[in-house]
Amino acid sequence: MAPPDRSKTNDNSQFTVASKVLQYERFIDEVLKKDLQKVMEQRDTVYEQASHYLQLKSTLKALQETDSHHLKADVDLGCNFYVQAEVEDSSKIFVLVGFGFFLEMDHAEALHFIDKKTSQLTAFTDQLTKDSAKIKANIRMVLEGLRELQGLTELPECRRREVF
Repeated sequence: MAPPDRSKTNDNSQFTVASKVLQYERFIDEVLKKDLQKVMEQRDTVYEQASHYLQLKSTLKALQETDSHHLKADVDLGCNFYVQAEVEDSSKIFVLVGFGFFLEMDHAEALHFIDKKTSQLTAFTDQLTKDSAKIKANIRMVLEGLRELQGLTELPECRRREVF
């Protein structure tokens, strides 16, 4: 009786390892990296919203300091086309409160709302940052699993030399 042919089983296990490696790489590219990109884009959008609210807050404070209700401003119509606008009474403004709804407020109400809204947006960006860190950790874990699966040795963090 002849011994079993080890070359065929070895080739078969290498084929299995290679297919697993491809599956994990595909998972990283198609799932984890796309999830990370979505979270980062969402976080950038929230940062942009917070920036608009903070800009409005500084404008309102400047209006309060001048104690003037007359306002001239350049308004963007879109595609960087600006028009000069004049507001006779700026004591009340319309503030975007969410979901496309605007609410008329005086300066004190608007400042109070902006403080609450920016703290809410900051908390949301903190959560998105934590989510992105979790996704990055998952990517790192899968990459470490791939390294072990392929039998690669870990690269040293830094190479040190003893100096006397």
